[in-house]
Amino acid sequence: MIFLDAAATTPVRREVLEAMWPYLTGEFGNPSSHHTLGEAAANALADARATVARALACRPGEVTFTSGGTEADNLAVKGISLARQAADPRHNRVVISAIEHPAVEESARYLERFHGFAVDVVPVDRYGQVTPEALAEVLRPDTALVSVMYANNEIGTIQPVAALAAVAHLHGIPFHTDAVQAAGWLSLDTKALGVDALSISGHKLGAPKGNGALYLRSRTRIEPLVHGGGQERGRRSGTENVAGAVALAKALTMVSVDEQGRSAAEPLAGRVAGLRDQFIRSVLDLVPGAILTGHPGERLPSIASFCFPGTSGESVLLELERQGVVCSSGSACAAGSDAASPVLLAVGIEAEVAQTAVRFSFDSTVDAAELEEAAAAVGAAVGNVRSLSGR
Repeated sequence: MIFLDAAATTPVRREVLEAMWPYLTGEFGNPSSHHTLGEAAANALADARATVARALACRPGEVTFTSGGTEADNLAVKGISLARQAADPRHNRVVISAIEHPAVEESARYLERFHGFAVDVVPVDRYGQVTPEALAEVLRPDTALVSVMYANNEIGTIQPVAALAAVAHLHGIPFHTDAVQAAGWLSLDTKALGVDALSISGHKLGAPKGNGALYLRSRTRIEPLVHGGGQERGRRSGTENVAGAVALAKALTMVSVDEQGRSAAEPLAGRVAGLRDQFIRSVLDLVPGAILTGHPGERLPSIASFCFPGTSGESVLLELERQGVVCSSGSACAAGSDAASPVLLAVGIEAEVAQTAVRFSFDSTVDAAELEEAAAAVGAAVGNVRSLSGR
């Protein structure tokens, strides 16, 4: 099997399992308990927080552990917006892009339904990018928060986050970015990005599902979504998932630095981007009429997405799996839906064509031979589906 659905999830790294194993077995203490087992758990949690903070170029106290990227997005969008509204009721608008992950979009819509917020959607260009000028046009004095994702999970387009954050700050508005797909490929230096909040998820990095983190800039007000014992500095109550935090920290370290302590992300991203580009060329050569979606250059190294007019995307997926290639039609969070992708509609692709979409996404271990075989399988699969449909 050739697994090309890493944007949905990645296999758990052995080193990550080994790092978290003690906290699933003998070191099982509650980090809030004041005895030896509890203190060991608290120390592990503190070490994990410090490790994540180094990867994000922030202070440990600015890291809140969550159950994943979805919770981190919810906490940022709802929590910051509600805190801003509480401080000044005039702050009752949220700005999101037209291609946000459902975790961000649905959080904004929740604020609209239950808390009287208006949701302003900033459009994207045909490549899926938000320009600083387009963002500036929708900002208002009563905007509570801007949330624009770092890189799109379906088409791979990278946003100019630092420039967008600067525009928001010119208007005194905090800026959040969903960096779930960007983590492991792009810099997560929160100072350089200039963001006030940033979300990541462990299972996109080689950690198990069910762990993530939110960076929140110091002195940024936030209303917690989960109340209780006041863990995570009161931002997210509940006994912490120590093993999950350790796993996230280990996975982040592995994608950030190599065994000699040198930066690993940039050379890795360069290698995979080269393989991605060759894969794109091969698919476009082998499949007449194939359409590459997303930005041709400013895209994640790990994502190559296409529309194959004259087919059904789901039929192509089934044919590819029969040939041993596993991929997806877009966001795993929309699996089972036969509606056209809102992301593809937002970039101007017609609904009928959008329903032919297939996304290929790679992890750090992908190699040229796999992608060569996969490209040949794509050509055969699309050809078979088109022949069956008579197109």
